[in-house]
Amino acid sequence: MLAGAIFPQLEIGSDPLVIRDYAQTAEGLGYHHILAYDHVLGAGTANRPGWNRYTDKDPFHEPFVLFGYMAGFTQRIQFTTGVIVLPQRQTALVAKQATEVDVLSGGRMRLGVGVGWNQVEYEALGQDFHTRGKRIEEQIRLLRQLFSQELVTFEGRWDQVHEAGLNPLPLRRMIPIWIGGTADVVLNRVAALGDGWFPQMRPEPEGRAAVEKLRAAARALGRDPATIGIEARISYNGHNLDELAATARAWQDVGATHIGANTMGAGLGSPAEHIAMLGRLKELLDNV
Repeated sequence: MLAGAIFPQLEIGSDPLVIRDYAQTAEGLGYHHILAYDHVLGAGTANRPGWNRYTDKDPFHEPFVLFGYMAGFTQRIQFTTGVIVLPQRQTALVAKQATEVDVLSGGRMRLGVGVGWNQVEYEALGQDFHTRGKRIEEQIRLLRQLFSQELVTFEGRWDQVHEAGLNPLPLRRMIPIWIGGTADVVLNRVAALGDGWFPQMRPEPEGRAAVEKLRAAARALGRDPATIGIEARISYNGHNLDELAATARAWQDVGATHIGANTMGAGLGSPAEHIAMLGRLKELLDNV
């Protein structure tokens, strides 16, 4: 499995030199990629009783800008969004932003997308929360055309492009598109449209059952399931290194091709501790 470092959005802070050190350390340790979560706005809780997800107190760096910055002082490590909430964003603008990261990094961009859960963000960004599932499928089709063709004409329900295109294009005229989520409809979406999948579950038994469903759906569409990547995740909580190794081995047995190492929520007291933990987790993953 290819190991990725999950950027500790909530705890890294805003010092650009610390962010540089994190990225360069991850690259120096041999991590394959850095993955960053996406949220545009945090919800205030004073008038939202029972809200127990991200709030206005949780800091998030914008992934495309973040990766453009990181591209300037790294050489090999790849960049992955895990995931951009695609239906709350303009499709052509996402294509432009992802392509710019790809060009500036020398082809190191992988675009993870999903439908998200935060109705507050959809409202603020002027998009329809209730049509997000159908819309993302149209958006992925448009993204693939924008990434590969100099001029695109596209007539969709939500997006229309008339003889227009990106310049520059991605270096390979493609950017891999991976999809996050757990529902059966997501597995079918990955089988039909995705280059890979981000599961959010335990490897056994839920993960194995989901992978079997994904592979069956791919075969039914005439796709080779082996061409669809799977990126799992392990999360350090301060004392569970042996458990993490077992989880990583289980995901490898299930068929994961990539695995992300998450250090958020572990009680680490400083960005330096997150950076130091990258080394311990990379050693653990190297021995799986």
